[in-house]
Amino acid sequence: MSRNINGGDQEARRPLLSGDPLGPTELDSDEGEVIFDRRASGITDEAGGSATKRLTYEEAVEQAGFGLFHWLLLVVCGWANASDAVEILCVSFLLPTARCDLLLSSSDMGLLTASIFLGMMVGGYMWGYLADQRGRRKVLVVSLTVNGLFGGLASMAPWFWLFLLLRFISGIGVGGSIPVIFSYFSEFMPRLRRGAMISALATFWMAGNILAAGLAWLVIPRTWAHFSVGTLDFQSWRLFVVLCSVPSISSAVLFKLLMPESPRFLMEAGREKEAILVFRQMFDLNMKGIEKDFPEFALRTNSKQQGEIEEIRSQDKKRTFPISVLKQGLLPIKQMFSGSVKARSFVLLIIFYCISFGYYGLWMWFPELFARVESSGGSPCANVSLPSPLNNQSCYPVKTAVYMEGFIIAASNLPGNIFTILIMDSTGGKTLLSCSLIMSSLSVFLIYMVQTKAQSLGLSCIFSGVSVIAWNALDVVGTELYPTQLRSSALGFFTGVGRVAAIMGNVAFGKMVDSNCTVPILLVSALLLTGGLMALLLPQTRQTELT
Repeated sequence: MSRNINGGDQEARRPLLSGDPLGPTELDSDEGEVIFDRRASGITDEAGGSATKRLTYEEAVEQAGFGLFHWLLLVVCGWANASDAVEILCVSFLLPTARCDLLLSSSDMGLLTASIFLGMMVGGYMWGYLADQRGRRKVLVVSLTVNGLFGGLASMAPWFWLFLLLRFISGIGVGGSIPVIFSYFSEFMPRLRRGAMISALATFWMAGNILAAGLAWLVIPRTWAHFSVGTLDFQSWRLFVVLCSVPSISSAVLFKLLMPESPRFLMEAGREKEAILVFRQMFDLNMKGIEKDFPEFALRTNSKQQGEIEEIRSQDKKRTFPISVLKQGLLPIKQMFSGSVKARSFVLLIIFYCISFGYYGLWMWFPELFARVESSGGSPCANVSLPSPLNNQSCYPVKTAVYMEGFIIAASNLPGNIFTILIMDSTGGKTLLSCSLIMSSLSVFLIYMVQTKAQSLGLSCIFSGVSVIAWNALDVVGTELYPTQLRSSALGFFTGVGRVAAIMGNVAFGKMVDSNCTVPILLVSALLLTGGLMALLLPQTRQTELT
């Protein structure tokens, strides 16, 4: 006997949005369809019959409507995206003071900023592969927890090597959540709204950036946050690190308690009953307050898709030795660089490398460069040597202007984000990606030429506002270029490539910032220009259907 999902104690105890593996559905294995049992839910047509429509995934998403569910999804996924930004950028804001307490040279600071990217490189592909095999939601909960837990523990590290290790492990968590969030989010979106909504999700990175800069401005300069815990001198920057871990932990809790699994993933995994239940939950929230019944439909799957699912299941049962697991784990990479997606994969590889080296190499060093501008009053490349880190007077009292300028640069992302949301669906990600990378290249080149503090701040704000358009466009293009079974793996792989570039960028700045910072700045400009030109080779994906 079917259970009525409109009532009953079990329904009352179910979280607002989380999926229930049971539901009033039937699987017709001969036809490859899953049919929602209208009669079990009390919904019938005028004739009392049970005729059903066969819908593709995109058509089912359209039937579920657009409304409250999608806005709640945007807030939860957006907060997770912001938490990743906070965790990544917090290191850059603590450098001007932590370098004294941890006795850091410029090379050490380069390693510290690179450590989280090294962790992201390790975690990116691993979590992406698991998300494609085991589910988006599970991976998000675990990776966000790893991110927040080890990020918070780093605040208690008395030695540089331990701080470095904990930041690396935190980076492994960040590497999982960033690519999976966008795959997960895009798979709930109607085709005509996908570009704008993914752009809106990407704007939460700006919110995380502003939050990190604001926390740094409010907390790090404060002397009241200084106390001793045994032999540990707990300075204000350590409290800042603790606060930066809170968004990740809270995001993990929200996904665990509220959010369902991606219906697209469930369909690909052969779990159609659960997929239809998720579509119903979307429908119920989107149509809240509207007298409209959930339509009866079947999910259309073809025999080829069903055969691929069975083949994957068969391979899972045979997978008993580590070498088999390794081969299966590397299979998505082989698929990305073969067949119809081969050319776009090589182009994206170059773009991710160029933008990550350029953006993170420069962005993570902005607070330190502005500390040098504050001391010299001129160009960040004036080659002003800061006092030895052994002398704490070089870090205290903290110069609040450094954090105020970081906050202003973070806030300058806003115009670029608004611009992206408004024109993404009409222009397409390819055009925005190419133009914004070329403009970012020009703004970085001009930073090298400035002579005053005001000019440095102004051009840094321009770089911030323009480069965020490139990142938003890349988020949209990346999700639309690959099929469901490769999407998270591909984004995880390219995120890992980007982290290699970010590590190289941060190490390059650390090695050369004291001797000749002109070289890394001009290198950033050249790489951004290269990425912009390569983007012209990508296919146009505007308002395309997800496969």
